[in-house]
Amino acid sequence: MNAPTPRRLAPAVVLGLCSYTHDSAAALLVDGELVGFVEEERLSQVKHTRTYPAKAVNWLLGQAGMTADDVKVVGYNFHGLRYLAAVPGSVSMLFSATTRGRALPRAGSFTKIAARAVRRAVTLQRMFPGARIDAIAHHRAHQLYAFAASGWEDAAVLIVDSLGETQTTTIAAARQRAPGRPQVRPVHALHDPASLGYAYGAVTEHLGWRRGDEEGTVMALAALGDPARFRNLFEVAIPLTRDGFALNPSLFLVRVLSSGYPRLSPRFAAATCPPRDSHAPIEQVHRDLAAALQERTDTVMLHLARLARARTRARRLCVGGGVATNCVSIGRIIDAQIFDEVSVPPAPGDAGTAIGAAAATYLDLGAGPLSGVAGTCYLGPSFPDIERDLSAWPGLTSRPVHGDEAEFLAEQLASGRIVGLFRGRVEAGPRALGARSILASPLEAGVVDRLNATVKFREPFRPFAPMVSVERAADYFTLGQEAPFMSMASGVTELAWQQIPSIVHANGTARLQTVSKEGNPFMHAVLEAFARRTGVPVLINTSLNVKGKPICGTPAMALDCLASSGLDGLLLEGRWVSK
Repeated sequence: MNAPTPRRLAPAVVLGLCSYTHDSAAALLVDGELVGFVEEERLSQVKHTRTYPAKAVNWLLGQAGMTADDVKVVGYNFHGLRYLAAVPGSVSMLFSATTRGRALPRAGSFTKIAARAVRRAVTLQRMFPGARIDAIAHHRAHQLYAFAASGWEDAAVLIVDSLGETQTTTIAAARQRAPGRPQVRPVHALHDPASLGYAYGAVTEHLGWRRGDEEGTVMALAALGDPARFRNLFEVAIPLTRDGFALNPSLFLVRVLSSGYPRLSPRFAAATCPPRDSHAPIEQVHRDLAAALQERTDTVMLHLARLARARTRARRLCVGGGVATNCVSIGRIIDAQIFDEVSVPPAPGDAGTAIGAAAATYLDLGAGPLSGVAGTCYLGPSFPDIERDLSAWPGLTSRPVHGDEAEFLAEQLASGRIVGLFRGRVEAGPRALGARSILASPLEAGVVDRLNATVKFREPFRPFAPMVSVERAADYFTLGQEAPFMSMASGVTELAWQQIPSIVHANGTARLQTVSKEGNPFMHAVLEAFARRTGVPVLINTSLNVKGKPICGTPAMALDCLASSGLDGLLLEGRWVSK
């Protein structure tokens, strides 16, 4: 008698979504393994798109050989009903003259968003009729992703953003219960209106840049200003408390979830400067305001890091949320030696919560271990079989690269060319990490001015990040730990000042990316080949895009970037494309 054939269990297919909000993205887990992750903007060409990530989802399902019917659970990165927790506190604001005018609009706006989130869950249910829709608390998604991406056994987790339902800042103790089974235990939370992301965005907008997009420009501008001019103002505006910090409602008006309500009070403008038009000249008052904002942000982040150490007793720290993209503050935490090591995931902002929501949902199923998240950033689509037809880009020519591609690219860079690189899978997160990059030699005179003026088309004070082989990092940078995802500002050594001053910002730091042979074999080989030619194992690395456009996720986007900018050439999946 034949033994019965074992019944094959259907795979646990979990889709994680960041949708209907900025930085739309999707991630897919199959039996706990991360199949992939991609931000919708990399495929749609719409920066910070809020739409449902249809292109990202279609690519992920195609990558796994599946359809929407195979999805068992959808993890959504917001828990809509939790917005209602803001209503009682909003009503209590009626009793203060400072907040009275916003109390009812604030309560109404949070209620409206809660109802909208419920409707979105219904929409997702129609798209995936055979799946369960799980609403995941926003900060839980951040926490799980930040910790899982570190690969550590235990750590404190600090999430700082603008708003997740009502939470703005959370501290958690994290550990691996077993290999691939991360667990985060919340130990502290701050709620809106105490929001560092809200404050930074408000001043960014006041200074004439796009809130939610160009905070990095303000961070760069800060190095050119004197924080002392507005230091006292920010001490009043963002006071430290025993449990964290607060926002002064007479300067930062309490949040209403509607674009029709300004964030800063007339008192703030009177104490600083009028709002700057985006096309107006940048004056010293704008530099000083940015400097004071950044200094206060550093102070608050250091205070929060010390709270995280005290509340968890952990020796390592994972940081996530939108404010974690502030590399200067992360560098300050590392320099303060509050923790032995600090980790920031490749996608610390909201896009990365698609991975976190998928992970939370999968772990809640009680299935097998989670895998493929730790230390990985090259998670999006690749295009190994590209079309060779360049008729849509007249003036461009293409030829195959024969021989060693790393040696070829190093030779182009050593000769002074500025080169776009499109190779392998798209990176996760806001930084180009050697898959969708613009590369240049830091030894070329005037290279920063040329990059800003003719390639990126952005402000002349913006710095460019260095990438260095991990073996040689200590020769040029003082960070003292690896920085694989370009999320930390480091001091520089005397050798860096002597050989490559072009990568040093006005504040004496550089936003560093360390490259290991295991993490990116190709870029590691390029750095070694460049060092053999020049004696310096450092390259300038910036994202393959121009200002206002997303990082190029497709070959067509990369060719558009080459054709419309001052790039000298593009290494596109083994082909050299030039003008």
